[in-house]
Order: sequence, then structure tokens, then C-alpha cells
Amino acid sequence: MDKASVGGVILAIVGIVAGLLIEGGNLSQIFQPTAALIVFGGTMGAVLLQFPLATVTAAFRSLARVFIEPGKPNDQLVRQLIAFANKARRSGVVSLDADLKSIQDPFLKQSIMLAVDGTEPAELRKIMRVTLDCTSENEERLPAVFESAGGFSPTIGILGAVLGLIQVMQHLDNITEVGRGIAVAFVATIYGVGIANLFFLPFAGKMRIQLRDEHLRREMMLEGVISILEGINPRMLEVKLSGFLEDSKLPKKERAA
Repeated sequence: MDKASVGGVILAIVGIVAGLLIEGGNLSQIFQPTAALIVFGGTMGAVLLQFPLATVTAAFRSLARVFIEPGKPNDQLVRQLIAFANKARRSGVVSLDADLKSIQDPFLKQSIMLAVDGTEPAELRKIMRVTLDCTSENEERLPAVFESAGGFSPTIGILGAVLGLIQVMQHLDNITEVGRGIAVAFVATIYGVGIANLFFLPFAGKMRIQLRDEHLRREMMLEGVISILEGINPRMLEVKLSGFLEDSKLPKKERAA
């Protein structure tokens, strides 16, 4: 699990609930099914109007990745590519055909397959660049769904508050009901602003960071395979690919330099 994401959600909820309780409030004051129906229903309706159903479904399906620590360290990928470079240097690029079954990443597998088939480096770059760009374009739509939801929900919350106030105005002869009705009406605003700034927008931001990391990972794969195809020295390949790594992932001798 991603400790930052899980801890962030818990801290945000606990902080807000604790503040409410310290001020003398209670949870029943903010649990209003009608307000929740207006905000969540209106927000999802607006999102579905803007995006195709398949995109919205894919976005919520990929939401789990926000709470999962990436399990594909780039330093391991560098070691794998260097191993491929050493093997190709000894036995030729065609010898990598035996490793295709063990490669899990589809992008890397396709790149190695094209290299084994004798594709020229320039042509391989063009082919995989198309795949890389199309994949990135499709993935960019996923965080855009949550960004849109984060933009719609506060406005829908205000709409819910106004609808509640309209009902309140019909009972101005009973001041007690007016006060209670105003409090309930503003719960919709809390829902709208809360889910936008505590969930939708942070989800979108975290997802964009993860997608950018994945894009750089594919860039590393492409550069590594092309370098292997060009017959680069494995040591030079290690130096070249180290540029994609964070400073903390670099070998100690490189960080010292």
C-alpha cells in the first residue's frame, strides 16, 4: 500500500471530524442523504456527459493504483536491460528471443520482439514512439475525469444549498425550522467542496505523477532496446540509463561523482 495516499485520506477525514466534534458538533449534522444524492448524482451525471462511459469506467477502475505502491523499480529494469545487452553482445540480438516469454511488460516485450526480427533502430523508434504516444494520450484521460469531477462538485454543492434554501423560504413563519433548514442546506456545499478537494483533485494529481513515471519507464525501455540493437557497450548503456533514475537509486559511486 502507498503509505502517503492512505495516510493522507485518513489524516484529512480525522482532522475534519475531530474539528467538528471539538466545536460541539456531531456527525449526524453532516450525514444528509438528500444533499449527498444531489452532489454525487449531479457530479457523476456531469462527468458522464463530458466523457465516454468507457473512459469513466476505466478511470474509476484505475483508482486503486493511487493507493498501491509502484512495484516496478526502475533500477531493476536497468539491470535487466544491461543483462540483455551483455547477452546480445556475446550471442547476438537474436539470442534475446529466448527471453521473450519471461518479459511481463507488453511495451518492452514488443520492443525486444521487433529488435529480434531485425528491425532497424530508426524504424523501431518510429514504431514504438507511435505506441508510446497513443498509450500516453489514452492514459491522460483518466486523471482528467477526476479533475472534471473536482470542478463540478463544488458548483453542484452550491446548487444543492440553493435548492435547500428555497425550501427553507417556504417556512419563514417558523424560525426554528428556518435555522435547522439553513444548516441542512449548507451540508450540500460541504459535500461538494469536500469531495473535490479531499478526493477528486488529489486523486487526479497523484495519478498524473504515476502516469508520468510510467511514461519515463517506457522511454527507458525504448532507449535501452535501441542501444542494444546498435551494439552499445553495456557499461555505456548503464551510464545512459542512469539518467532516468532518481538520485537515490543511482549507485553510490555515481552519486559521489
